[in-house]
Amino acid sequence: MTLPPPAVRPEVAPSKAGWVKLSAFLLAVLALVAVYWALRETGVLGTIVDEQRLRARIEDLGAWGPLAVVLLMTLAILVSPIPSAPIAMAAGAAYGHTSGTLFVLAGAEAGALAAFGLARVLGRAALERWLGDRLPAGLSGSQNALMGIVFVSRLLPFISFDLISYAAGLTGLSLWRFALATLAGIVPASFFLAHLGLELASGEAERFMYTALALGLITAIPIAVALVRDRMRRRDG
Repeated sequence: MTLPPPAVRPEVAPSKAGWVKLSAFLLAVLALVAVYWALRETGVLGTIVDEQRLRARIEDLGAWGPLAVVLLMTLAILVSPIPSAPIAMAAGAAYGHTSGTLFVLAGAEAGALAAFGLARVLGRAALERWLGDRLPAGLSGSQNALMGIVFVSRLLPFISFDLISYAAGLTGLSLWRFALATLAGIVPASFFLAHLGLELASGEAERFMYTALALGLITAIPIAVALVRDRMRRRDG
């Protein structure tokens, strides 16, 4: 008599894969914490938050300076407590409007993509497995809507750039849409931070005030647009 093959337990493999992803996620978090601790203990973090000292260090690096800006911006996105504004301002002071902005854009985009990738690879699958049908609908919503949310959030400086990058990786938003929305959204802030750094380095306080005012007005535009749209929708409804 031939015995039937033993039943396969399909939950074993997914469970093992889930533990592997969870372990990898915890290791990634520990690595980022270790990097932040090392930067703080070695005094590098103190240099990063001081725009003038950072500018001097970047200029001392010569041809390696632009690469340092890109790497520091990337690191500032991945490790949230590290501020990115002083890096952008130091880049503007060291390399001017155009080059400074390009270096800042490259680093911010690289950091955003890295954060998105970490959340997508290590977090999305585990989230789907744990929540299943209870996964919030907003995480898998319209591609255009999610892309619009990312774009608008990039225009608002009081919304955490890092958090949005990680959170977007947990959604169903495609990588190329995230990359495009992020790049388009960070151009204004990158330019103005680089410009602010250049104006501060020049010591012209009046031009600095005008630049800060312009940045504030640009920041207010998306908020005003959102309020007008919401009011029109309520009126139509």
